Amino acid sequence: MNNFWDFLVWIFWFYVIVACIWIFITVFIDIFRDPTLNGWAKALWVIFLVFFPFLAAFIYLIARGQSMTQRNMERAQAMNAQQADYIRSVAGSGQSASAEIESAKRLLDSGAITQAEYESLKAKALQSA
Repeated sequence: MNNFWDFLVWIFWFYVIVACIWIFITVFIDIFRDPTLNGWAKALWVIFLVFFPFLAAFIYLIARGQSMTQRNMERAQAMNAQQADYIRSVAGSGQSASAEIESAKRLLDSGAITQAEYESLKAKALQSA
């Protein structure tokens, strides 16, 4: 029975160490991503984190936690917008097959393309639909 409790205590302390390391890395990364801090302020925060890690992390999270959250949300929204733009760009023009055929017909009527090119564009539009 003693080995089981030792195992649970070991798991608890392992969890605490991993959580602390995660917090320290998150704070360290946020210090360097924050455009409002100048170089000296960043250096002081890093020194504070190195010599007093727990105290510095708690003070940073209390003092700058809200702005840290805002920066993370802005970064996530920017990534979502970039992803949506990318998806729109690779999805194509968004025209329906009938609009593409109509556009090809206008080109054929104006003499910009030949009948064979029109048939090719028409087949391609119908195939993608």
